[in-house]
Amino acid sequence: MNSTVRAPAPSRLVVGISGASGVVYGARVLDALRELGVESHLVVTRAALLTLSQETDLTPDELTAKADVVHRLNDVGATISSGSFRTLGMIVAPCSVRTMSEIATGVTSTLLTRAADVTLKERRPLVLMVRETPLHLGHLRTMTALAEMGAVIAPPLPAFYARPESLEQMIDQSVGRALDVFGLDWAPVRRWEGLKGGIEA
Repeated sequence: MNSTVRAPAPSRLVVGISGASGVVYGARVLDALRELGVESHLVVTRAALLTLSQETDLTPDELTAKADVVHRLNDVGATISSGSFRTLGMIVAPCSVRTMSEIATGVTSTLLTRAADVTLKERRPLVLMVRETPLHLGHLRTMTALAEMGAVIAPPLPAFYARPESLEQMIDQSVGRALDVFGLDWAPVRRWEGLKGGIEA
């Protein structure tokens, strides 16, 4: 009896950058993937490029140069729009409320949200680094719906046990912990090593 042997998924990850504050998270995801030898497929919204100019000194060309493959936002025929294009999954960093809501409904209008929808339907990891606060009930219900569909909601929050000494370390910790979901171990992440000194009973 013949059996089909499936090769492991190619080492490539889809990266979406949407228009929430925190575009630096997406930039650092791209840096991390390059260091880890993982092929990155990038799609960026127009709002994200506006945020880029306000929050960083990077130009759009410098941002996209960090990726291995760059897809146009309206190119719904791109490789990442099909489930037959195998990837490790997708991360949206940062993820705006609008992008989150569009993914949750399945009514996708751009390649970014189409690629996220494909990731969900193929049962691949989808990590959404949602950037919004405070959250109203509608936001929370949308996140619940996405979690029920299989998405991982991973707001970029500081881990103070890592004793960050700079904003850059705080950013890298959040990025690295998000990449953990895909089984990617990035060196800058500071791991919990247990309580120092212990606690008396």
